[in-house]
Amino acid sequence: MRLRRLIFLILGCICLGLGCVGIVLPILPTVPFFLVTVFCFANSSQKLHDWFVGTKMYQKHLESFVQKKGMTVQTKVGIIVPVTLLMGFGFFMMMRAEILVPSIILAVVWVCHIIYFVFGVKTRKPNKETAATAAKESE
Repeated sequence: MRLRRLIFLILGCICLGLGCVGIVLPILPTVPFFLVTVFCFANSSQKLHDWFVGTKMYQKHLESFVQKKGMTVQTKVGIIVPVTLLMGFGFFMMMRAEILVPSIILAVVWVCHIIYFVFGVKTRKPNKETAATAAKESE
């Protein structure tokens, strides 16, 4: 039992670190890492889970998504653009090397990703608090 909690704790910390790096680097997607962090922390320690759910990072990037309210256009674009760039680069490199089957699979995954975020995730307007915080951060 303790080993399982330790593994979830380590995985949660790694994903938290990668998610934080993803805030700064557009190459790494933030939301998936934070989702895995929530899952891992919930399975390792209730204290850690409660702490992470209370952070500004979680509230800004995930809270509305987890509560099934949707994401703002800015958040969706912040996810779609880096993923598209990375997948496009991979697709380009595989096509250059004439690797067709993985290229087709990657293209299908990308299309599913776009369809999910455009049609599957509700788009919501940012509330006044979120808009004010975003304006302060962009200055």
